[in-house]
Amino acid sequence: MTSIKPGAELAARAAITARTEALFRSSGALRDGHFRLKSGRHSGAYLEKFAVLSDPAATSELCGFWAGRFRGADGRPVVDLVAGPTTGGVILAFETGRQLGTRAIFAEEVRGEDGATSREFRRGFAIRPGERVLLVDDILTPGGSLLAMLPAVEAAGGEIVGCVVLVARSGGLASLVSPSSRRVYPLEALWILDLETYEPGADTCPGCRAGEALMRPGSSGAVG
Repeated sequence: MTSIKPGAELAARAAITARTEALFRSSGALRDGHFRLKSGRHSGAYLEKFAVLSDPAATSELCGFWAGRFRGADGRPVVDLVAGPTTGGVILAFETGRQLGTRAIFAEEVRGEDGATSREFRRGFAIRPGERVLLVDDILTPGGSLLAMLPAVEAAGGEIVGCVVLVARSGGLASLVSPSSRRVYPLEALWILDLETYEPGADTCPGCRAGEALMRPGSSGAVG
């Protein structure tokens, strides 16, 4: 016998995905064009996350999806703390924490003497041993800042309940592996988006082939 519940859950997830995409598009966060990415590769589209994060109503609605996901049947939060990385994760962590009625903190990037980077929580931001932690971030790409937060939470004794992002550009990863403990944590995205990128040149990039002006993400003008 087929259960109705899985079908309802799939429909709800599809509706959330569609709404997330709609909010990104209406805020101008999803831009079409011919972009040169930091990697040097080209893309026909770009996600400008701060366009949606600068819209309080849109941000509140998106965080509301997470708040609903991490409440129990009695309406109480199943997490004690929400944490995010700077900069977008700060906004998302505090809004999600506000809706859940929990504390919220953020971690900053620090660079060691060997040049390696990690994430550390600001002085005064504490995770008590055994506290249930929800990690939130905006856009996930391989090697993202969310991944770098895992060791910091583990070192403080926090219990990571879940990792969530607005958009995953990583091909739909279902989990994150801690670089220090090798523990595996579940990962969920409101919207999974696969933006194809190209090597520069008319032979490999459609934008180059069409002679489109090359744009730099975050800029309104063509790259000089």
